Amino acid sequence: MSAQNWLLPDYLSDILPAEARRIEELRRRLLDLYRTHGFEMVTPPLVEYTDSLFAGQQDALFLQTCKLVDQISGRTMGVRADMTPQITRIDAHLLNREGVTRLCYCGSVLHAKPAGLLSDRELMQIGAEIYGYAGPEADYQVIELALESLSVAGVVNPRVDLNHPGITRALIEAFPAFANDIDTIYTYLKDKDVASLSSLLNQYPELPATIRTGLLALPQLYGGVEVLERAKQVLPDLEGVTAGLNALGEIVATLDSNLVSIDLADVTGYAYHSGVIFALYADGWHEALVRGGRYDNAGAVYGRARPATGFSLDLRKLSAGLTPAKASRAIRAPWSKDEALTANIKTLRAQGNIVVQEFPNSQFAVDEFVFEQELVFEAGAWILKDKK
Repeated sequence: MSAQNWLLPDYLSDILPAEARRIEELRRRLLDLYRTHGFEMVTPPLVEYTDSLFAGQQDALFLQTCKLVDQISGRTMGVRADMTPQITRIDAHLLNREGVTRLCYCGSVLHAKPAGLLSDRELMQIGAEIYGYAGPEADYQVIELALESLSVAGVVNPRVDLNHPGITRALIEAFPAFANDIDTIYTYLKDKDVASLSSLLNQYPELPATIRTGLLALPQLYGGVEVLERAKQVLPDLEGVTAGLNALGEIVATLDSNLVSIDLADVTGYAYHSGVIFALYADGWHEALVRGGRYDNAGAVYGRARPATGFSLDLRKLSAGLTPAKASRAIRAPWSKDEALTANIKTLRAQGNIVVQEFPNSQFAVDEFVFEQELVFEAGAWILKDKK
């Protein structure tokens, strides 16, 4: 047996007691929050056939999904890298409801490769989705719920970053010759690499000046809500551009402008999202805590196109940036089969107390509990006393 058989694969880690408790407490609070807003919880399986898992996000999810062969059917299955397609499948194929459906979920997802140097490959994804309503009210509700999620977790002063992929899409589609360079253009925009983007655009001498100016302006269109007015002045008058800016304006009007920023070069999920997208940031975390947005008609691959919007976050990432979890108060009790002691312990636990019985000739080895009281036998009865 190897002396290092306890080592885990790169970018995977165990969650130790204090952190595991806090993640579970966050999970419970957030799912309870979503239920108070009328969201119903669903739990899809950890693995599915890849045909289903990749539906609607083929390119984005293929390289992130760990694959295996189903020993029963012989078909290729994948360990989910994102739960959103599964929730969309449930809405479109299993529930098949008319009208608005609100669903929430929580579970582990596995990435074949980490998203960044500081990222884990296993995430605890939790989120909420609204299906069946195309109006901006649904977008506003999911953004507000995402903000409330961070508030419940104890995150202070979050910031909302907004964009609409239709703006960039309209600029690119206005010049069909970009067909082979679309992914490269999006990469340069996401990285705000204006020099590389300019060099690429120079390869198209027939590119209209308005499109070139618009694409090069996108990385500069970042800041407060005033960016929307600047965008109207520098971007070309295209239908998709106007629609995207108007949609952003509707959302901005419903939010506290002090919390909102606009980033027209944040094209994360450009091939998947169809409307307003958002990311929530906060001091103490090096990347977005929450990502979400509109992805209308993603359910078409499951046989039923529906308006859809929602968000998700990683509980492990959220927990890691919070202040260290505090140990819980607990009561120490001796090991005994005395019926009176057993009854006393049951009563205390029913009242919500933590009571730990110490085995004979042993010592406690815990990080999670602070023993401030103990049960002792005095004057013929078990009484609760403060520890000295």
